[in-house]
Amino acid sequence: MLVQAVFGSVMGDLMRNKLALGIALGLASLTILPATGADKSATTLTQTQYAELLRAREAVWRAWFADDRAALEKVLPEDTIAINNGDEKWEHRAEVLASAKQFGADGGKLIHLSFPHVEVQSFGDVAVLYSLWTTETEAHGQHSVSSGRATEIFVRRNGQWLNAGWHLDSGK
Repeated sequence: MLVQAVFGSVMGDLMRNKLALGIALGLASLTILPATGADKSATTLTQTQYAELLRAREAVWRAWFADDRAALEKVLPEDTIAINNGDEKWEHRAEVLASAKQFGADGGKLIHLSFPHVEVQSFGDVAVLYSLWTTETEAHGQHSVSSGRATEIFVRRNGQWLNAGWHLDSGK
């Protein structure tokens, strides 16, 4: 009602001043948005949703190390963006699939995977996982242990958690 009254009394003046019209429309949208229920605060996942999310995350990591292309294609949306530990170039879905294939072609095997500390923020169908991670792998007969921090973005589409992006670093 207030927005209508303001617009009704000043519409003639606003039409002569496009800047003022833009400002008035912007202010009107700020008045209207909170009434739409567009709350962006964190939500709490149920225990079931939390467990599903952690299973989905572990499945992504294991599918990458196993070069399970079919599984990766199901859980990585087309718009995936990945920033990997030590890499200067960001990867998109095609590069993520290619790097998994290369790991497998090099004879790489996952020996151990753990996430010793995990915190989650959820915002409806979007969840952000903050984790410490450790992997033990073998490639070319050599064992390697890596660890670091991960920030991963998951979106729920059609009832399934998809890994839309991540940023890994060494934690140093």
